[in-house]
Parts: sequence; C-alpha cells; structure tokens
Amino acid sequence: MFAQIPKRVTVYEVGPRDGLQNESRMIPTAEKIAMIDLLSQTGLQQIEITSFVHPRWIPQLADGAQVAAGIKRAPGVGYSCLVPNRKGLDNALAVGMREVAVFLSASETHNKKNVNKTIAETLNAFEEVIGPAKEAGVRVRAYVSTVYGCPYEGAVKVEAVVDLVRELHRRGVYQISLGDTIGVATPIQVESVLSHVLAIVPREEIALHFHDTRGTALANVLVGLSLGISTIDSAVGGLGGCPYAPGASGNLATEDLVYMLNGMGIETGIDLDSVVACSERLQSWVGRELPSKYLKAALGAQARGPRRLSKVGG
Repeated sequence: MFAQIPKRVTVYEVGPRDGLQNESRMIPTAEKIAMIDLLSQTGLQQIEITSFVHPRWIPQLADGAQVAAGIKRAPGVGYSCLVPNRKGLDNALAVGMREVAVFLSASETHNKKNVNKTIAETLNAFEEVIGPAKEAGVRVRAYVSTVYGCPYEGAVKVEAVVDLVRELHRRGVYQISLGDTIGVATPIQVESVLSHVLAIVPREEIALHFHDTRGTALANVLVGLSLGISTIDSAVGGLGGCPYAPGASGNLATEDLVYMLNGMGIETGIDLDSVVACSERLQSWVGRELPSKYLKAALGAQARGPRRLSKVGG
C-alpha cells in the first residue's frame, strides 16, 4: 500500500482564504495580515491568502487587495488567491499576485448556489481567466468542490469529476485540487475517484482538499499518499467550512496533517511548533477554540507543564 508514498509533501495552506471565509466574526485586515506573516515563517511553501470575489458573496474577504498589498512576502513562499472572473483576475494582478485559482463544483446545484452559474457557464467564464493569467506569467490552479458528495444532490458520479478534471487539464491549469466540501468521503471512495482521475492526468497535477466533518480526513489523505499524491490542502487550526454547504465543518487542520507526515518520515519543511503558535493567536482573533486535535494536545501539554511520573499505576 505504501510503495508510492512521496518522500516530500507540499502542504498547501488555505486558512487565510478558505478558513476565514466562513467565520462569523469579521476579522480586521491587520489581523489577517499578521496571520499570513506568521504562517510565512513556519516553513510552508504555499499559502492562499484571500479571494477577489464580490464582497456580497464573501464579506469576510472584501479587503483582499489590502491584505495582498500588506503582507510581507517571504522568500521561497508562493502566495495565491481565488478569482471568479476577469475582474477578479485584474484586481489580483494589480496587487502583484503570481498565482490565482479558479473554482467550480462537480454538482450543478452546489455550483449554482456557489457562483450563480451552471457548470457549463462557469467553464465558459474561465476563458477570461486562465488564458490571460498564463499570458501574464501567472500560474493557475483549479478547485473542484463536492467531489465526493453534495449537500443538495447527495452522491456525485465519478464520471462528472473525471470530465471536469479532463477539461481543466485541457485548459492548462497547473494543478487541480479535489475537494471534499462537506466531509463525507471515505478511504475506499477516495481510492476509487483517484484511480479514475490518475488514469487521465499525472499525479503531480492533483492535490487533495478534505474537510474533517466526520473525522475521516487523515484516513483519506493516507489513501492519496499511497497513490503518490504529494500536495495536500489544509488550514491552520482546522479553520473553515463552506458558506454554501450547510453543516460543513472545518478543513483538515495543518497541525494534524504535519504531525502525521512527520511521524511517517515524510518531509514538509514545516516547523510544527510555529504552526501551533500561529493557531494559538488565531483563536483569540476568531473568538473561539479551533478544532485541531494536535493544537489541543499541544496547548494542553503546555498548560500542564513538565510531566510527572505517577508513583502508583504507571
């Protein structure tokens, strides 16, 4: 099972965008910038910092231009943002973004609720983004949501996912992130979807994006690793959800992912203690406890201090 596991994995941090977009408390721009600057010092190689969608869609990210202009860009770190159309791309280019992402769903109903377009209309709109971005020397990533299930339609046919992956590959995106938007995926299902997808595109062009709603995210990641996938999306502290996926909880936590990868001897370049320190500050900014299991364990250990051996019973 583990023959194809990569020796190094890129952890693609989506907390500042996918994580914050579903927070009810409005986070000040200065705190978003501070969050990204902290993440930039953890060893992460990729950070998605914001979205250039209309403020009516995602009010939390209405300050995307100010955030992009205000962060300290660390050497060796790639920064990206989400763009829905040509206007979003132009706004991203204006603040110096060198990577953008487009997005759509594998289910029609979720796509209509998310972007107010059919899947076909969304793909047509990509013509105004992907080509012009590449001509400007900007890399384009793509997200496919509801790959493993839709909150409105239920099961999603693997053929629908494969068709979208094939089309996005044809249009020239450098990577396609397959999203479990509502956290319903299980390992056998992930293996089935990936076996079909990897039959038509190289594994280097696929990333995995799991939400941990039902506690299966790390198990699903392990399946992806066993098939040679080497880019995994996650969010610091387990931030996140989806405004158009009722009941969806946070993304796979970066701390939980890095802890597992470290234990497997897989290199990430990430300092886990630095990620924990970022999450600890982030909890005060969002005004709630974050769901990362490793974060809770680490902060609990800090609160207890040095461990004392029990005199009786080990």
